Amino acid sequence: MGVMLAVHVTPRAGRDEVVGWRDGELSVRVTAPPDAGKANVAVCALLAKRLKLPKSAVAVVRGQSSRHKRLSIEGVTDADLDRAFGARS
Repeated sequence: MGVMLAVHVTPRAGRDEVVGWRDGELSVRVTAPPDAGKANVAVCALLAKRLKLPKSAVAVVRGQSSRHKRLSIEGVTDADLDRAFGARS
């Protein structure tokens, strides 16, 4: 079972981190630049690590060139996301 997750990405940040929920989206910062999808790869890797999933379980399905993305995450539930990143605001 998988979920769809709305994410707001800030590329070229000082460090890779999950900031928290903001307006229904998970705010994520990555050090990677947005060039050639590097930030997308970094976001997927960061979320997979935080959720203890393989990198292949997280994929960008919409917004490849936007800061506002939609990710598909396999093997988790909404409750798993709330445990990993806090309750949604």
